[in-house]
Amino acid sequence: MDTARHRVWRPLAPLDVGATWGTLRRGAGDPTWQVGGGVLWRGVRTPQGPATLRLPRRPADAPVAARAWGPGAEWVLEHLPRMLGEEDEPDGFVPVHEPVVQALRRHPGWRVPRTGLVLESLVPAVVEQKVTGQEAFSGWRRVVQRFGEPAPGPGAGLGLRVPPAAATLLAVPSWEWLRAGVSPQRADTVLRVVRVAARLEECAALPHAAARARLTAVPGVGVWTAAETAHRALGDPDAVSFGDYHVAANIGWALTGRPVDDHGLVELLRPYAGHRYRVQRLLELSGAMRPRRGPRMAPRTHLPVTRPPSR
Repeated sequence: MDTARHRVWRPLAPLDVGATWGTLRRGAGDPTWQVGGGVLWRGVRTPQGPATLRLPRRPADAPVAARAWGPGAEWVLEHLPRMLGEEDEPDGFVPVHEPVVQALRRHPGWRVPRTGLVLESLVPAVVEQKVTGQEAFSGWRRVVQRFGEPAPGPGAGLGLRVPPAAATLLAVPSWEWLRAGVSPQRADTVLRVVRVAARLEECAALPHAAARARLTAVPGVGVWTAAETAHRALGDPDAVSFGDYHVAANIGWALTGRPVDDHGLVELLRPYAGHRYRVQRLLELSGAMRPRRGPRMAPRTHLPVTRPPSR
């Protein structure tokens, strides 16, 4: 078994690990994520290779005691404070709506994470484009289970997996994407992304505006996909998810009592310039969603339909 690396880190302010990293989990069945017995386990692909990360549950004001295994263990422990939002700067964030005031009060330990791992967030975001949450999570789960690898050390025994590398994704045949429930359009975008993986990973060191410009220069990566990547991998507190009907409608309902579209959301969030994603996530954590009506959309399949011969 790989030798474990250890790190104990005391945050400067109360820290809620579950809330801060909640968006990194791609659905309840995410193969790279397990929670049990008061311990969070993650399978992470770092620039130095795969790693298994173990974080025990702790009070918000207690030190973070982490253990990691694998070639990427030292990298993930070195970058752990940044990944958990140590560099998040909420200075200048002044709630002007009562629901935001209440949300901030309920979640003082939430931070905007900055994993520094662009493809870890970008590729699943591409898979999630323009589909239901159920389809998005199941598609990524199948890709990781089929083409990921067992996490190092004790992660393998837990069934934990590490996301596939860019080179692996580049070699996935078209029919395997269809079997995973990923449409050809989204699969083609993933291939364009992984072909320039090194350039995109450099976004972690760029100013936020420049990083978003580089991301959206890839055909198929739009404003929504770039934002979903930026507020996970780049620590961008302004990367609100424009282009998502539910986000705009839910924020509008929470702040005004009625849904709004993206144009309305721009105006509604104008007082929060520089911190617009902060509003989005705090309201999400507080469960501020408009009531839903009607049946949920049934999952779709992208496999070819076999039709009986004509008579």
